[in-house]
Amino acid sequence: MTYHPKSDFMRVMMERGFLADCTDYQGLDAALMNGVVPGYIGFDATAKSLHVGSLIQIMMLRWLQKTGHRPITLMGGGTTKVGDPSFRAEERPLLTPGKIDDNIDGIRQVFAKYIAYDDSPTGALMLNNAEWLDGLNYLDFLRDIGRHFSVNRMLSFESVRSRLDREQSLSFLEFNYMILQAYDFLELNRRYGCLVQFGGSDQWGNIVNGIDLTRRVLDHEIYGLTSPLLTTSDGGKMGKSASGAIWLNSDMLSPYEFWQFWRNTTDADVGRFLKLYTELPVEDCDRLGALAGSEINEAKIVLANEVTALCHGADAAAAAEATAREVFEKGGVGDDLPTVALTRDEIGNGISIVQLIVKAGLAKSGKEAKRLIAESGARIDDAPLTDPGMTIDASALSSPIKLSAGKKRHALVKLDL
Repeated sequence: MTYHPKSDFMRVMMERGFLADCTDYQGLDAALMNGVVPGYIGFDATAKSLHVGSLIQIMMLRWLQKTGHRPITLMGGGTTKVGDPSFRAEERPLLTPGKIDDNIDGIRQVFAKYIAYDDSPTGALMLNNAEWLDGLNYLDFLRDIGRHFSVNRMLSFESVRSRLDREQSLSFLEFNYMILQAYDFLELNRRYGCLVQFGGSDQWGNIVNGIDLTRRVLDHEIYGLTSPLLTTSDGGKMGKSASGAIWLNSDMLSPYEFWQFWRNTTDADVGRFLKLYTELPVEDCDRLGALAGSEINEAKIVLANEVTALCHGADAAAAAEATAREVFEKGGVGDDLPTVALTRDEIGNGISIVQLIVKAGLAKSGKEAKRLIAESGARIDDAPLTDPGMTIDASALSSPIKLSAGKKRHALVKLDL
């Protein structure tokens, strides 16, 4: 649809490509013009860090605050005990309360880089839905909340129907998830005046449930806004790479590897990613994204620097770029490469090069490492690695060894003194 927004936030969402759908464009736009609007996104604590797949939602909250409104980050301390079934082939493994709390602590560190938590009218709130979910009385909840939900309608949502169509089991526990998420929106509206829920387009059904429930119980008008589910131009899932998930916490993925992920963006994605993941003016994003040939590589460096600076700080971005230039352009080692330190006990009488490649994170298994060597994709200190039976002893690690997989992935292996 063609809609010309009046509020800064809606204009940013539309210009930069954040907007997939909205339950009421004009209603939300008017609310945003009328005062400070609290808006939330829920994040289940299934890991100690969020990954790049969640970054589009984090950037939405950042823009919400930058345009004069109040972001709410809702940690799913309660809902993580159930698990979101949306578009999953099987039930999530259930986590202990202690593990959930640990994960929330890790995720909290990510948000503090992007939004400000303070006591100002636009200061962000960090909340946990265990606050209202843990103490629910089941019979009261069924009577007061459950009666508002139609099972027929719940079965019609794509996230549920896709599981049933494939004849995959959907437990009653998971089926309850969408009711709990709807109840979150109701409670956030009741307690904090929250007016809008954001999420990926796969959350549309859950968001609409929360809007309907709040209207029925409180007679309040609230809104939902979804972002597109991003895939890369080659069809890959955003946030995944050959070496695994691209985590946002530096203790789970080094700033250099994070920088490299963005530097390796496909040419066709550069302009789109600059709009979504940086704060460069839209016209600059379009100009950089339109570059061709070798010039697009400089645009990718701009992208990598801007995104890394937001997540890990400007110094980390500068160090990553310096290391990359040294490694790629000068054939050097680079100070900021991912490093594996091995003890003499680990090395023993010698460790195979195949094991080293796996330990360095350049291959997921010995089989993959051997294939890398067989296909001439592995190098040691920039020389081709051809012998999968090669062993390295402690004396060979008196100075660090540089291992490479292809032209873009590198790691150092050294002796832990």
